[in-house]
Amino acid sequence: MSHDTARRVFLVGPMGSGKTTLGRRAARILGLEFLDCDEEIEHRTGASVNLIFDIEGEEGFRKRESEMLAELGERDRVLVATGGGVVTRRSNRELLRGAGLVVWLQTPVEQQLRRLELDRKRPLLQAPDRRARLEQLASERDPLYEEVADLAFCSRRGSVARVAQSLATRIEQTWSEAPTS
Repeated sequence: MSHDTARRVFLVGPMGSGKTTLGRRAARILGLEFLDCDEEIEHRTGASVNLIFDIEGEEGFRKRESEMLAELGERDRVLVATGGGVVTRRSNRELLRGAGLVVWLQTPVEQQLRRLELDRKRPLLQAPDRRARLEQLASERDPLYEEVADLAFCSRRGSVARVAQSLATRIEQTWSEAPTS
C-alpha cells in the first residue's frame, strides 16, 4: 500500500496514550487536518460518548464508531485519533489496514493511570480497580493494535511538544521509506 497518495494517519492505542493530545499537535506539524473519532461522533449526535454508552450500550457505540471511521477513512490529508476500542471489530481492523498509515501509541499501564487519574468520563474506566481494568484491556487489545500497526511509537515521558515532534518525525520517516505504487 502507498501511504503517500492520501496522507492519512490513524492513531490507535489505549485510553490515555495521547491520541488526541499528541495527534492534534503532530497533525499541525505535518500540515494535516486533525480529526478525533469520538469528538466527531459527539458532534454528529449531540450526545457524549458516555450517554451513547448508557443508552445504546457498547455495541451501539461501536456501530457508530465503525460508521464514523469509514467516513473519516475517505478523507485525504488527515490525522485521525481513534477510540481505544476501535480495533475490537474485525471490520475496523481491515479498514485501518487499507486506509493509511496506522500508528500504535504504546503506553504502559502505569502511565495510563497517571494520565487518567482525574478522568471520570470514560465509560470503560468506570471500574472499582482501574489498574486491573486497564491491564485487562491491554491484554485484550494490545495484540489487535499490533496487528493493524504500521508503526509502533512509545508515547512515554517528555513534554507534549517534544513527543509530538518526535511522533511527526517518525511518521515523515515512514512515509519517505514507503515504496510508491
